[in-house]
Amino acid sequence: MSKDERFPPLRYGPAERHMAESLVELERQMLSGEQAEDCDCKEGMFNSVTRRNLLAGGLAVGGSALAGGRAVAEAPPGAHEYYVQPDPTKEQGRTILNDGGYGSRSQFESEVRWRYPTASLDSSWSMTPLASGHGIITPSGLHFERHHAGIPNIDPLQHELILHGMVDEPLRFTMDDLKRLPAVSRIHFIECSGNTLTEWADPTLKTVQGTHGLTSTSEWTGVRLSTLLEMAGVQDNAAWILAEGADAAVMTRSVPIDKAMDDAILAYAQNGEAIRPEQGYPLRLLLPGFEGNTHIKWLRRLEVSDKPFMTREETSKYTDLMPDGSARQFSMEMEAKSVITFPSGAMKLPRPGFYEITGLAWSGQGKITKVEVSADGGNTWHEAALDGPILPKCHTRFRLPWAWTGDEVVLQSRAVDETGYVQPTLADLVAVRGLNSVYHLNAIQNWHIAPNGEVTNVHS
Repeated sequence: MSKDERFPPLRYGPAERHMAESLVELERQMLSGEQAEDCDCKEGMFNSVTRRNLLAGGLAVGGSALAGGRAVAEAPPGAHEYYVQPDPTKEQGRTILNDGGYGSRSQFESEVRWRYPTASLDSSWSMTPLASGHGIITPSGLHFERHHAGIPNIDPLQHELILHGMVDEPLRFTMDDLKRLPAVSRIHFIECSGNTLTEWADPTLKTVQGTHGLTSTSEWTGVRLSTLLEMAGVQDNAAWILAEGADAAVMTRSVPIDKAMDDAILAYAQNGEAIRPEQGYPLRLLLPGFEGNTHIKWLRRLEVSDKPFMTREETSKYTDLMPDGSARQFSMEMEAKSVITFPSGAMKLPRPGFYEITGLAWSGQGKITKVEVSADGGNTWHEAALDGPILPKCHTRFRLPWAWTGDEVVLQSRAVDETGYVQPTLADLVAVRGLNSVYHLNAIQNWHIAPNGEVTNVHS
């Protein structure tokens, strides 16, 4: 299939088409030369995705093979290489703080994000390996990233946040000022509105990391934005806030004042420690349930106004061109979505038998109330169990026991949130939205399982 056929110019601009084609090539490089293992454990079903060298943007990023019980030649990122004891009951283990005082993961775990191979390293993103996750929390080191001008290195002692515009009293805050204010901790997902952008017309990427890897969940800690707005005194006719970042792109987005006063957080911590630099250190805006581009990182300025600011990111980008030529603008709330992470694309089930289907569901409109799973392409549905905690605007883990007979099947999941919204099929979504946009695709995902156990991405 040619590039024009796969990513037609009517829907994909030059930048978006280059982006999508590069993702296809990157995933092809990742999966090339893979051989599936036949074993009883889940590890053997993953087509060696977590046990090999990964190529990300031309850089080898770890994951060496294991052989004969010996240690790998080079430890994966986030790990240290240690001697593997033949019998750990016969000799002492290594000493405490041997890794320098900041904990590391086992050298036998090699999951990593992979980077979209943009021509410029400064404007790119990385994808979360959803298939290897457990529970709902994404490790900070595996949380997806999106940058438009690289990751700034900011001294928190020098960083300030300015709040001005239509307020009674403009205010300036240091990081110490913010940390003295009452704090909250909330668990929320973030999803890029470009998540799944390659999948509108044809099933394109092979793995769930490729199709859905631009979403992650963390515990975020910080001060509520409403606290600062109340301190400054918002004027009566104020309706929008401009949030501005301190990166070289000077990323800006308009935020409705109602959202700012509701559940917006100025986050300085993630999963119990200071927020990571790639996630906005020392301060980022968190807008639970809104598209990722609005969660401005390296936050330095908030300007209150009576109208939106019509920035680049909400006019030429992150809008949805409709079939009649109009555009949906400020479509920031992420609608209910789910995906089966096991079994999923590029895995191989070793033999018929019992498996547990599992995956993630989320909605920017509130809590997930139900997830249904189909093993026959949507003809019949079975309600999955939801693991607790079930939180608003947060990933929710679902599970369903399943006996695979060895027949050809198509697995699907569909989520329902507390507003009653039901995750649509791709056909239903296209009937309303058309094929002129690449953002906000939340359609039901299909995984085809062949009689030999191979799992592939399909459109049913």
